[in-house]
Amino acid sequence: MRAVLWDMDGTLVDSEKLWDVAMEALYAHLGGVLTPAVRESTIGGSAQDTMRIVYDDLGLIPDPAAMAATAHWMHDYTAGLFDAGLPWCDGAREMLDSLAAQGVPMALVTNTPRALAERAFDTIGRHYFTATVCGDEVPRGKPAPDPYLRAAELLGIEPADCLAVEDSVTGTAAAEAAGCPVLVVPNHIEVPTGPGRHHVVSLAGLTVADLRDVHAQLCTHA
Repeated sequence: MRAVLWDMDGTLVDSEKLWDVAMEALYAHLGGVLTPAVRESTIGGSAQDTMRIVYDDLGLIPDPAAMAATAHWMHDYTAGLFDAGLPWCDGAREMLDSLAAQGVPMALVTNTPRALAERAFDTIGRHYFTATVCGDEVPRGKPAPDPYLRAAELLGIEPADCLAVEDSVTGTAAAEAAGCPVLVVPNHIEVPTGPGRHHVVSLAGLTVADLRDVHAQLCTHA
């Protein structure tokens, strides 16, 4: 394990609860009612994919300009929630500190657009990351491999030598498609098991040595 690639929402910070609030507000803004199934289908998705799901669910004409304006509205709303403070996921900050202390390079890989992610970085701490890749900076967001491939490229490290840490089906699929072994820490929804994935309930209590062991085991069984 030469590097660790981190998802943000639901993995480092428990921001998915704030996205719940933002999605509810968006549906109220558009005159609809958000169902649990639709909300679950958007977790970990890119802004474009989320808007496609929302517009299809509400029977709205998928006009690109209107969808972009709606995404902008939601991100502005979410930015206000982010500014009020982001709670850490259990063990996440401690793991960042441990990895940094041992000089392990890290990148943050998120589907969140850069303008909104920057607000979260103020809470998380920019100093942890050698590189950050946001959803609007790659041709395709998660579940496509593009964000993880870009992060590995920026670090100058092969994806197989990186351990990705994810909480969602979408993000796990993206990391796997890029060739990264994945440590899955489910948050909102269950993530299926697989040969390239190792599941834990929480990051709390884990050490850097544990992450190295997970990476080695997954590479052995690849």
